[in-house]
Amino acid sequence: MYNVRRITDDIWWCGANDHRLHLFENIHPIPQGVSYNCYVLLDEHTVLFDTVDWSACRQMIENIQHVLNGRPLEYLVINHLEPDHAACIEEILLLWPDVKLISTEKGFMLARQFGFTVDNQECITVKEGDTYSFGKHTVTFIEAPMVHWPEPMVTLDLKDGVLFSADAFGSFIANDGKMFADEVNYERDYLDEARRYLTNIVGKYGPHVQLLLKKAAGVLDKIKIIAPLHGLVWRKDLMWFIDKYDHWSRYVPEEKGVLIVYASMYGNTESAAQALASRICEKGMSNIKVCDVSNTHVSYLIADAFKYSHIVLASVTYNLNIYPVMFDFLDEMRMLNLQNRTIAIVENGSWACKSGDLMQKYIEDNMKDMTILNERLSLASSLKPEKEGELDALAQSIVDSMKDVSTK
Repeated sequence: MYNVRRITDDIWWCGANDHRLHLFENIHPIPQGVSYNCYVLLDEHTVLFDTVDWSACRQMIENIQHVLNGRPLEYLVINHLEPDHAACIEEILLLWPDVKLISTEKGFMLARQFGFTVDNQECITVKEGDTYSFGKHTVTFIEAPMVHWPEPMVTLDLKDGVLFSADAFGSFIANDGKMFADEVNYERDYLDEARRYLTNIVGKYGPHVQLLLKKAAGVLDKIKIIAPLHGLVWRKDLMWFIDKYDHWSRYVPEEKGVLIVYASMYGNTESAAQALASRICEKGMSNIKVCDVSNTHVSYLIADAFKYSHIVLASVTYNLNIYPVMFDFLDEMRMLNLQNRTIAIVENGSWACKSGDLMQKYIEDNMKDMTILNERLSLASSLKPEKEGELDALAQSIVDSMKDVSTK
């Protein structure tokens, strides 16, 4: 059975939702599923913008055939060659062998690498600023390299103002009947997953996202709808969501607040992390999130690290080193280029307390524009009453340092 939603008079969503996949890119948990979006334009010529993951191919084909209603598919615009969007290209070519393909030079290069028989088709190679008319609708192409692969472009329909934005402005969570961001309470129910999607998938490439935003600013008056390849479509309050992308890609904290991430083998470092959270709250800062690094997937920790202005790293010493999963979190922050955060350190060691110095050195050697507070809480096995002064001083230092934090 087909399942489609109308985006504008001439544009239809023909994608699918996936609740069977447990790990996006085989690494990131998606407990609420994910959508694969593709779109069909009905004009003098018929156009498909991207395809879907192979697992959703049958549903996509039923949707496209329903919308075409007997018309042939004449064009396929390939904005992004990642397999969760391009896997069904070969199936499209089998069903509509006369379809013309539109993509960038790098896009066609990757299509050949993935084994798609594109050279049997008419291939139209486009570049930045090119336009193409399908009848009433003329589109223009904007290259978006490294958001988050080297070949993506985004396509702007100049008639209806629809920006087919590839992986930009996407999100985890299956659509499940909803289509537009204004059909849900987005800030309450979706924003965390949009942040987790952007920061983990594209976080490393903040400067490239900034470049795309600058390009989009040049045609902002023409953009009325943002139609990404994952998640909901935006037709209202576009600047609210664009501002979130601006913050995340500039590595500016969204909020003044504290993320406390602890690594605890037997509960003693956890106890210290909880005591620190209480002290910070007593001093007037209650925007705090406490996470166990051992049972919180690192993608959630990264999303929160991008959200909050302050991060507390509380780790035991393990084999004279940083606790392994804490090190993994640090390395993910490095890899995803997180910067402009204030870091506080809590260290624990029963006979050789090394984790604090090692964490500080790792941050100083590998990350940019990180401020490490001078105050540190050092434990020998567990938090003792005589450490109350250090605990209070660290909490006060965290609260005091927030006065200098900008979220603009």
